Amino acid sequence: MHPEHSTLSLLKSDGVELSLPELLRYQSLTKGLNLTPQTPPRALMSGAYLSRQKGRGMEFDEARHYQPGDDIRAIDWRVTARTGKTHTKIYREERERPVFILCDLGKSMHFGSQLLLKSVQASHIAALLSWSAAQRGDKVGAVIFNDNMHRECKPLSRKRAVLSLCHELRKVQIQQITDVDTRAFDEACLRLRRIARPGSLVYLISDFVNMGVGADQHLSHLARHCEMKAIRVWDPMESALPNLPVTQQVSVTDGVNTQNWPLGDKSLTTRYSEWRSHITQQIHQQFESKRIHLTDISAGLPLEQQFDNFRGRL
Repeated sequence: MHPEHSTLSLLKSDGVELSLPELLRYQSLTKGLNLTPQTPPRALMSGAYLSRQKGRGMEFDEARHYQPGDDIRAIDWRVTARTGKTHTKIYREERERPVFILCDLGKSMHFGSQLLLKSVQASHIAALLSWSAAQRGDKVGAVIFNDNMHRECKPLSRKRAVLSLCHELRKVQIQQITDVDTRAFDEACLRLRRIARPGSLVYLISDFVNMGVGADQHLSHLARHCEMKAIRVWDPMESALPNLPVTQQVSVTDGVNTQNWPLGDKSLTTRYSEWRSHITQQIHQQFESKRIHLTDISAGLPLEQQFDNFRGRL
């Protein structure tokens, strides 16, 4: 069996059309992620995910002198013994934080030269994030879209919410795209802005090639009120052309325009790599200006083989 076929079999995928089993598979792989809040939202109205309420929460905050009415089970006996005065443990009580996922399954995402289409890998990432959030007890919502349709998943908790999200991912990914709409990304960001409440954790999954001025404005607004992380899904051929020993003419198209390229030509290979590197750099700079952390994930490798590269950053 060809190594790629063996890998696809393990992923329960054909690499082209999404299936439910390959998304359910990520329920058992959530240990590779940590969705604990990294930074507090910058907006004063955002509120904190960890509140300063007194109670028996999950994270220890400080010890203070015992006061009448304090729960005796919260007495800090070590501090009490050391100081000779009764002290009580104070906790920061965890509040529920919604997790929203914007997943781009548009025309540009239906490309893949190795293993998976970018749209399939994007769906795998969305499933992994959703299962991880649900296991933490967070509500999960999503905006899933292509050039012709979109689906909004209201933030819900537990396994049923993730199953619903997985079904929507499959519906959108396998749909035949008839017309290319370059405004689809902008409109999806507007929908996300309307439903993501302050203090949410927001993930953007796309190749970001169709991120226009409208999307830029919506994301800037969201970044002021939410913790945001962007995930750029890329294909190996988008960074470098195949290295052929003999020049070979091939026909390439973006779905609208068609050109003939001489693969194996060193001049073309260099110019192509420089062009793609410039595009990638521009995308990174766009997110850096908004203080949104961007992670690159390849569609040419299974997610679990890339855990070490993005562990602690998602």
